Amino acid sequence: MHRKITVMLVDDHAVVRAGYRLLLSQSGLIEIVREAERGEEACQQYAECKPDLVVMDLSMPGMGGLAAIRRILARDPDARILAFSIHDEAVYAERALDAGACGYITKSCAPEVLVEAVLAVAHNENYIEAEIAQRLDKKKAAGQGAAANLQTLSAREFDVFCLLAQGRTPREIAGELRLSYKTTSNYSTLIKSKLGVNTTAEMARLALQQGIFKD
Repeated sequence: MHRKITVMLVDDHAVVRAGYRLLLSQSGLIEIVREAERGEEACQQYAECKPDLVVMDLSMPGMGGLAAIRRILARDPDARILAFSIHDEAVYAERALDAGACGYITKSCAPEVLVEAVLAVAHNENYIEAEIAQRLDKKKAAGQGAAANLQTLSAREFDVFCLLAQGRTPREIAGELRLSYKTTSNYSTLIKSKLGVNTTAEMARLALQQGIFKD
C-alpha cells in the first residue's frame, strides 16, 4: 500500500479548513497532518512535521501567506506549497509564484481541481488553475508597464497597498493586519514613494488598471 501524501492546511477560517480536510481525505490518497490559521503558526508547524505539501491561503491576519511562503522556503528550499486563494486576479498568482509557490488555484474552483492540484504539486509538478494561467499569459503578452513598480513591493507592502486601494484607512488596516498605526502609516508613505503616487485614489486606479480589483 502506497504511503499517503501528507498535507498541512493553512487558512484563518476553521470552517473552511474543515471543508478542505473532508474533501482531501475522501480522495483516499491524502492525509491532513497539521492545520494552521496564521502564517507564523504555519512556519512553526511546518518545521515540526515537514509535510509533503502545504496548502496556503494568502489573506490572513498577522503574517500573510506570501510572507509565510517565503519564510518556509528560506528554511526548506524543497518545500512544496500550493497557494489556494479567494483572489482570481493574475497579479496575486504572479506574486505567489514569484514567492516560490508551486501552484495557484482559487477557492471558487471545482472540488476535483483542489485534489488534482494537491496530487500534482506533491509529485513535483507545477499546477496553475486553467483560467488563472490564461490571465497570466495575457498579462505577459500585454507587457509589464506599471506592474513593474508593483513588483518592488514586499509581501506585506502589497497587502497594505491592496487594502489602501480598497479605501481602507491606515487605522482599519492596522487592526486587520495586527500592526501598529504608526507602522501602517509608514508602509503607506513607503508604498506611495515606490509606486510614484500621491493619493489612495491613485492607488485604486493603479489596482484597477493592473486587474487587482474588478471595476
